[in-house]
Amino acid sequence: MDLEISGGSASEIADSLRALVERGTLRPGEPLPSVRALAETLGVNRNTVVAAYRELARVGMVVTRGRGGTHVADRAAVAQEGFAIDSVLRDVGTGNPDPHLIPDPLRALAGMAGRPVLYGEPVIDPGLEAWAREWMARDLAPAASMRLTITSGAADAVERLFSDVLTRGDAVALEDPCFLTSIHTVRLGGYRPVAVPVDDEGMTVAGLRAALEQGVRAVVCTPRAQNPTGASLTATRAAELRALLAEHPYVLVIEDDHFSMLSQAPFHSLIGPDHRRWALIRSVSKFLGPDMCLAVTSSDPETADRLAMRLTPGTTWVSHLLQRLTLSLVTDPDVTAGIAAAGAHYAARNAAFAARLTAHGLPATAGDGLSLWVALTAPARPVTEQLMRRGWLARSGEDFLLVDEDSTQRLRLTVHDLDDTDAEQLAVDIAAAVQTVRARLAVREVG
Repeated sequence: MDLEISGGSASEIADSLRALVERGTLRPGEPLPSVRALAETLGVNRNTVVAAYRELARVGMVVTRGRGGTHVADRAAVAQEGFAIDSVLRDVGTGNPDPHLIPDPLRALAGMAGRPVLYGEPVIDPGLEAWAREWMARDLAPAASMRLTITSGAADAVERLFSDVLTRGDAVALEDPCFLTSIHTVRLGGYRPVAVPVDDEGMTVAGLRAALEQGVRAVVCTPRAQNPTGASLTATRAAELRALLAEHPYVLVIEDDHFSMLSQAPFHSLIGPDHRRWALIRSVSKFLGPDMCLAVTSSDPETADRLAMRLTPGTTWVSHLLQRLTLSLVTDPDVTAGIAAAGAHYAARNAAFAARLTAHGLPATAGDGLSLWVALTAPARPVTEQLMRRGWLARSGEDFLLVDEDSTQRLRLTVHDLDDTDAEQLAVDIAAAVQTVRARLAVREVG
């Protein structure tokens, strides 16, 4: 391939290659010239080309495959949460809450009143701020110094936090397996994900230690109902992580407590009392509905000031009507009782389905959250294909994979809205699909 690559320094060569990729001259999957060949063509030292390729690899533009050379990265879209569009199959991979358990806002809307909010006024509704401050403070060790910010959901908060702290190529510690939106946000920002394994007690100490040694500048952790595993931090694990992070007080720690009011697990934070850069995010989407695009972020004063600069009154603030509606709902005793009942319902339905799977030879346990993380004894992708033949659309664990190969033999299932008959049929079909895949693999091995 005759490419017009130019430059005498690593940054110049990287910029030249970046332009070729952005113009489409170099397409995903295509190989780049070998280090030796490009160095000879440009008349530079090989280490200069190596540095250019490394710079592009850090921002995810190219991938290096050892003896296979360096190739343009495949920028395929990250899988997204939600219903599959136009599918005739029964979708059990949505990650959605049950719409019947989302509070009806009509009564709250009818009772809302107040004067219009004008340019230049505070971006946070005073009533919501007072309620949110109490809600957040009781779970934070550095509560005395916390400041509040309202954003358009958790993903919006994380993206804004990254933009203020990171530059393209910076390393970010993410749980592995990982929440799809986190993968998407890191990839779009050009940051470098560093995988931290998750076990039954949450993010592992050894994994976080290794990530910190690699120079991560931010850590994203789900303290409860980790998606997709359902794991929640135990008190012991949280204390161990806090002790480790005490040695790195300026690493930004972001806790995404997405399940908050629905969670059946106690909250344990990895943010220590003396940590300097931190943020705890709680969105309302799981219990008030995904269309309620609002999240409360508590953070240290410096981080809050940076966030505030990106929430200019009148342009990017969160609607005060939405803020007042949220306040009206979360302070209504009937609504909060319904939220508590919904959390118990999700836990009970997930536990019942785990028991069904266990009875059919697939030992399973239910964590916290909307979905189940099911271990298989066969590769998940062909199992999902077999389930499609039986009328089900399931989500393979590979979608959530960073490094952890265990995810390739997992399904994440959202089953809380199935009645007993459908739940039993799904359990039967999963067991049959696993047996079919294992039998086919055995035939191949013999052959």
